[in-house]
Amino acid sequence: MRKGLLLTAASVALVSSLTACGDSSSGDDSGSGSGDKPKIGVILPDSKSSARWETADRKYLARAFKAAGVEYDIQNAQNDKQEFQTIADQMITSGVNVLVIVNLDSGTGKAVLDKAKAQGVATIDYDRLTLGGSAQYYVSFDNVAVGKLQGEGLSKCLTDMKAKKPIVATLNGSPTDNNATLFAEGYNGVLDPKYKSGEYVKGPDQSVPDWDSAQASTIFEQMLTSQPKIGGVLAANDTLGNSAIAVLRKQNRDGEVPVTGQDAGVQGLQNILTGDQCMSVYKAVKKEADATADLAVSLAKGKKGKTNATVWDPDGKRKVPSVLETPVAIYKDNVKDVVDDGFVSKEELCTGKYAALCTQAGIK
Repeated sequence: MRKGLLLTAASVALVSSLTACGDSSSGDDSGSGSGDKPKIGVILPDSKSSARWETADRKYLARAFKAAGVEYDIQNAQNDKQEFQTIADQMITSGVNVLVIVNLDSGTGKAVLDKAKAQGVATIDYDRLTLGGSAQYYVSFDNVAVGKLQGEGLSKCLTDMKAKKPIVATLNGSPTDNNATLFAEGYNGVLDPKYKSGEYVKGPDQSVPDWDSAQASTIFEQMLTSQPKIGGVLAANDTLGNSAIAVLRKQNRDGEVPVTGQDAGVQGLQNILTGDQCMSVYKAVKKEADATADLAVSLAKGKKGKTNATVWDPDGKRKVPSVLETPVAIYKDNVKDVVDDGFVSKEELCTGKYAALCTQAGIK
């Protein structure tokens, strides 16, 4: 599972076109390699688990590469492991100096990173660390801190609602995503002591494969069947949170059960404005993308990159030089900050029934 952010909406047609064809440019939009400029390849994971990959990451990475005057090729694997490897092979063959990946799982990511390394291509793990991989650098957010904000957020919302020994259900992220493990470390660190003390009751706890919203709905329906009195939901991102909210809505319980999230996209923020979702976590994708672009451009020019942390890879038993950005908790009273930051526009967020809610939230 990010993970502070920034965003501008793109039309469905444009996103579809970019997803199918990738985003390739030499800085002057010619798309042809000049042979005398560094070239950077980026593989995004999908457009289903979170809207951010196409609406935010692609845009900010492309903008940063253009500003740096380097060639770049951004493509999306659409959660297809074979396609992920095919794209990587094509990029390596095309002569990229640096390969940036958001892995689909550590196994596929490791194979791609090792192949790039063997060809002398510098590598960066973007947003998700590839366990046992060989990436030279890692750029992300402090993902344990993301989870801690979620745990603290759910606790705050339950306290505000004066909940008495609520049963808390947990929808974890994909078991193949190391970020999901880190998020869980963060929120379990907050919630486990409350379970132990009896303040909360630990309810159903399950991971959602591939962060898939349909599977999340099915899983949460089963949770409610087994524990009809669930009083709080720790959902690892806004997509999973929205699935839980949709199920609760069928039972006219939306707004009565606090639900967490992450990503601070339009849907999540609208759910917060209506009171159906208690909080989200805002990760400034622009900062993450800019840091990655700076690092990639330095590597492409044969220079070392600047980092501010190291992250331990338990499978590879190594410390990975990293750049980690800081996440921010978002509640109804500071949704405005995400809009002011430019991640979500007022036009996207404040449509129809949400217009009045935006005004109440001070969004102008």
